[in-house]
Amino acid sequence: MANAPIPLIAGNWKMNTFHNDGHQLANDVAERMMNRMGPPVDVAVCPPITIAGSLCAFLAPTPIKVGAQDCSQLANGAHTGDVSAEQIANLGCACVIVGHSERRRDHHETNELVRAKAEAVHRTRMTAIICIGETQEERDAGKTIEVVTKQLEESVPESCHSGNTVIAYEPVWAIGTGRTPTSAEIAEVHQQIRDLLFERFDYDGFAIRILYGGSVNEKNAHDILRVPHVNGALVGGASLKSDTFWSIIEAVPKPSEVSAPVRVKA
Repeated sequence: MANAPIPLIAGNWKMNTFHNDGHQLANDVAERMMNRMGPPVDVAVCPPITIAGSLCAFLAPTPIKVGAQDCSQLANGAHTGDVSAEQIANLGCACVIVGHSERRRDHHETNELVRAKAEAVHRTRMTAIICIGETQEERDAGKTIEVVTKQLEESVPESCHSGNTVIAYEPVWAIGTGRTPTSAEIAEVHQQIRDLLFERFDYDGFAIRILYGGSVNEKNAHDILRVPHVNGALVGGASLKSDTFWSIIEAVPKPSEVSAPVRVKA
């Protein structure tokens, strides 16, 4: 029986916060983490790149890791406005979100581009948090598993392993809407992702963390984090208030509370 990975709670601050309020938010969570006695959990915050460097230095003595919300697939060059994974790693960041639905939608990012960005993150030995998820139209058409399977296959590079990759399932229709799938719907998709990771990466596929994201809050986190193969959460708006973000961190279950059946490959 494989042990479930240590849960990860990652806050995606998106295009919010400035230096002072961002540092205050991070400080509030860090102080609580330093005194926490609960079940094992990893915590990361992904602020705007404008304050990522200062937060890396500020949070270095704490258990909280800092990540970026995107990166270029390119290492350097004449690419105005882009930021490379190398530059992000140089700030001290530990992870980078790639393929978020807002990037796929607003910037027309394809699976192939997301894959290239994940490879760039791996190139720097940071962790890539690779996002996948279906739209409302795709779910209504009964294509959720088909869409998620295709995104996973095409967005996840061969350089992936449990030490450098996290998968985040974020149904597009749930992000920022206050709507969430049922526990059974989340379980179905996470089981499919786990099976695909196992098929591709063998037993290391059991150790790759799969997060749920999409209107996670202090009210629904307890139930979501106890769904099989949910190894944490990618939190949006609820990560912008220290009390709500902390409530989600505190909702992380004890290992004995999690049922994560392991399928053995034939």
